[in-house]
Amino acid sequence: MTSPPLALIGFGAIARDVAGLLFEQGVTDHLHVLRRGDQTAQDSLPAPLHALADPTALITLRPALVIEAAGHEAVRHVVPLCLEQSLPVLISSVGALHDQALFDRLIGLARRHATKLILPSGAIGALDYVRAARMAGQVEITYESRKSPSAWIEELQARGLTPEDLEQPLILFEGSARDAAKRYPANLNVAATLAIAGCGFDGTRVKVIIDPALQGNSHTITVTSDHGQMEICLANAASPANPKSSWIVGKSVVAAVQNYLSPCMML
Repeated sequence: MTSPPLALIGFGAIARDVAGLLFEQGVTDHLHVLRRGDQTAQDSLPAPLHALADPTALITLRPALVIEAAGHEAVRHVVPLCLEQSLPVLISSVGALHDQALFDRLIGLARRHATKLILPSGAIGALDYVRAARMAGQVEITYESRKSPSAWIEELQARGLTPEDLEQPLILFEGSARDAAKRYPANLNVAATLAIAGCGFDGTRVKVIIDPALQGNSHTITVTSDHGQMEICLANAASPANPKSSWIVGKSVVAAVQNYLSPCMML
């Protein structure tokens, strides 16, 4: 018995990781890919992946699940088309949802067309605790991101610095999760995921630190509520293909796909 068709939007570092893992684990025999506009026809897809010519071809396919891994533009322009056709969509570019109007629109489409917008945990864990704690009377959630200078080359250049110039940790940002996700869309999907699970984009405090002592990415989450306190620190290896992202992200997406397709769902 073959598994149902799945569709990937994008074929960058995360999508390649996801596709390889899906085939290794036998989740699907039919994986189709809609490339971003900047991924040209010369970027051939390895067998047994199937190329989709455009969003219309994706919708015609009627996949069991659409997996977005192409960035904020895909969330704005392709994901709504899928939801309008009652296709469930898993979003990896969660930072795009800092745009409240976009988020509200996607939720509205999912509700009206009886489908789902699915957000994976990505580079962090303990979101089950965060979702429970937000029901407490008083909740404070803070998130500290530490990444190596290689993940922030453009931001350092804007300050007239190179990665080699840093000898001590540099605080790049302090503020709300909404401002963090808006300012650094490629780096702070975690802040957005945590905000959605917890007390919202404006109620989640974020600190971003460039740390020359790190080779990977670290995430420290603190939740304080009437019911107790949680502090968790995750130290992730950076993706070999993209230092802005943790290597575990692709595995998180695949775990979410498996959970969605399984007759026994873990929440």
